[in-house]
Amino acid sequence: MSPPTADWIQLHDRFYRKQEIYTMLWKQVDLSKYMLAAAPFGGPLALVRDDRKVLLLQKQQPIKPSIYLYTSSGKLMETIQWDKGHIVGMGWTETEQLLCVLEDGTVRMYNILGEYTQFSLGKEAKDNRVIDVQFWGTGLVALTGSFQLIAITNFDAPLPLFLADPGISEPPHSWTVIPPKFTLSRHVEVLIAHNSTILVVDATEARDERLQQGPFSKMSISPDGKYLALFTADGKLWVVSTDFQKNLSEFATRSQVAPQQLVWCGTDSVVLYWDKIVLMVGPYGDWIKYTYDDAIFLIPEIDGVRVISMDKCEFLQKVPDATENIFKIGSTAPAAMLYDALDHFEKKSPKADENIRSIRLELSDAVEACIEAAGHEISHQYQRSLLKAASFGKSFLEIHNADSFVEMCKVLRVLNAVRYYEIGIPMTYTQFQRLSPEALIDRLISRHQYLLAIRICEYLKMRTDRILIHWACSKIKKSNDDEDTICRMVVEKLANKPGLSYSEIAMTAHKAGQSKLATMLLDYEPRAGDQVPLLMSMQEDELALVKAIESGDTDLVYHVILHLKRKLQLGEFFRIINNKPLACNLLESYCKQQDPELLKDFYYQDDRTVDRANLTLMESFRQKDSTERINKIKAALRIYQDDKEHTFEVKAIEDSVKLLQTQVQLEKDYSQPFSGLSISSTVYKLITINQSNRATKVRGDFKMPDKRFWWIKLRALVEIRDWDGVATLAKSKKSPIGYEPFVEECVKAMQFREAAKYILKCDAHLRAGLFLKIEAYQEAGEQAFLQKDLDTLREIRDKCPNAVIQGQIDGYISQLASSR
Repeated sequence: MSPPTADWIQLHDRFYRKQEIYTMLWKQVDLSKYMLAAAPFGGPLALVRDDRKVLLLQKQQPIKPSIYLYTSSGKLMETIQWDKGHIVGMGWTETEQLLCVLEDGTVRMYNILGEYTQFSLGKEAKDNRVIDVQFWGTGLVALTGSFQLIAITNFDAPLPLFLADPGISEPPHSWTVIPPKFTLSRHVEVLIAHNSTILVVDATEARDERLQQGPFSKMSISPDGKYLALFTADGKLWVVSTDFQKNLSEFATRSQVAPQQLVWCGTDSVVLYWDKIVLMVGPYGDWIKYTYDDAIFLIPEIDGVRVISMDKCEFLQKVPDATENIFKIGSTAPAAMLYDALDHFEKKSPKADENIRSIRLELSDAVEACIEAAGHEISHQYQRSLLKAASFGKSFLEIHNADSFVEMCKVLRVLNAVRYYEIGIPMTYTQFQRLSPEALIDRLISRHQYLLAIRICEYLKMRTDRILIHWACSKIKKSNDDEDTICRMVVEKLANKPGLSYSEIAMTAHKAGQSKLATMLLDYEPRAGDQVPLLMSMQEDELALVKAIESGDTDLVYHVILHLKRKLQLGEFFRIINNKPLACNLLESYCKQQDPELLKDFYYQDDRTVDRANLTLMESFRQKDSTERINKIKAALRIYQDDKEHTFEVKAIEDSVKLLQTQVQLEKDYSQPFSGLSISSTVYKLITINQSNRATKVRGDFKMPDKRFWWIKLRALVEIRDWDGVATLAKSKKSPIGYEPFVEECVKAMQFREAAKYILKCDAHLRAGLFLKIEAYQEAGEQAFLQKDLDTLREIRDKCPNAVIQGQIDGYISQLASSR
């Protein structure tokens, strides 16, 4: 095993290394003939013949160009037959979808299997053609022939956005974009090299930075968005902050020819590529030169640069700090001492114990450093040796949390699996931390590496639902079996995954024209909220309603009912609803609040006469106009008259119509509101406005009983303080309600004198109590004595404030007591 420092090269005070990851599987691919785009995080490569270059037509070479998708190991993943026009630029989204931008502004977005969707950059792009394009993970900016900038910032909803007019009349020397996540405004900014300066363009303005060092033939933004590398016309590499406030470094390359590529190696150094020459320039002007015989392509990553050549895939990066501390020649760092101690231990040398003793206080940090360094290694041998050193050091610690060790073992096993040349994702530990395990699983799913994705999920204790769903969708799209066989195959595969959603699988089947299969699969969907909308989109309306009802979710049932109401003819709608009681009840509840006319139609087609009549009657109460109200009541009356079992309702409604007509006439006669009052309230109001005769007539018209009429008239007369009227009423004939109500009503009105007039007309046993209510203590005592009511006399004696009357009452009490 060669020493780990064998491929290290020092650049000022730091070390860099270029490691070979793969020997390319492709055969004799001359990269100089292709336009190439690569996805970050060890993603795939897209190659298409560069039609700007004149090439000799080879034997068996297709006339129409193709787009070839390769892994980083050179394994062909897919060939896309190109049937459109000239491709201006290619790029990748952060979800590994290939973007191809055409001259006419059409953008095609391919997945790794060659399936695509497309959208347009709009009329401006179509009329003036697209001449160049720049990409970032979630968007792109296109430059048109009229030198206008058009941005797409969300590929899920691709809406073209015009940026400010840069005000240029010729193609820029170079240009690039600063992604929104790196700008203060959180909107994309475009840097355009124009003449000797740079223009910064966003959605609102184009700002001239007023530089004098240009023109700039190449430019590149660092992975963290903080720095900008520029290549000037006089061959200088100039690095500044993206706000142009700091001048970080300048380096003279002595080349008047602009490099073919200018990329960042992490955030530490800049890599330039000319034909057969790669130059890496550090922050202090130090440089490293590499030579290649054939054309190469540089792919910037957050922690280095992937170098793709005809026969190799290499990774150029700054040596991580933990790795440098351990393996640097002469290092005395605790982690280096621990690693050395393991070597001595395996050789059975006592030097191992000496090393451990010397770093006793820093041993825990040394263990963690070895674990971290193992993560940064591509070589399996060094991963194992570093983890073994960490385990060795851990054994000397009484207390040490082993979580980081276990976690690193898991991560390395996953990384080694995806780095395998058949998979071809050379992801580093740093990239894995930035990307997340979930995103890595998504990349494996898109490549149809289902078995590996499932094993990784099970190993990391993650759910495998989305993997199985994607597998099932893919199986449906590609299988030639009959629908029953496919359904059985899918269900058997997913049977041991309770709670897994079948809605996406069913939707895939529906889109593939297999409606029966979609319906069969939806029977296994555990969530009605996912099941029902899909059934509606499949035109399975009645089944959607049945499933919604079975779920017991009233909101979901309402959703289906309203959808059916909008979609279907009224008769068909009622046919589906009718034999489903819950749906009928919910429809009634909704219509009573929102749509009475629909409810009326529903009752009519269901022959629900009484309900229809009740609904019409309820509508009458909401009518403000009396004539309209009468008409509605009469309409309800006609409906009731059709049913002989509702004679009471017919009579009640007839009286209601008669009363309402009477009230309309009263309103005309007396300019007072009567509509809506009951018969009793109508009579009461007539008496209070001194229309007793009219009240008597209304009483007769509606055959009001004497007792009710006397009660109403008594209260109305007391209300208007017509004491003469009260007296006249009492004398008119024998009261059907007795005379106690006369006393009570006068007492309520605090008219004790008036009340006294009627007490002696009341029953003898009530008089004492009534006199007591009006504080007539002497009369109360006399009545109680006559009734020989000793208890009432004592009560009157206690309440009476007059001493003379108290004496009289005491005499009554003595007489009654002695007589007993």
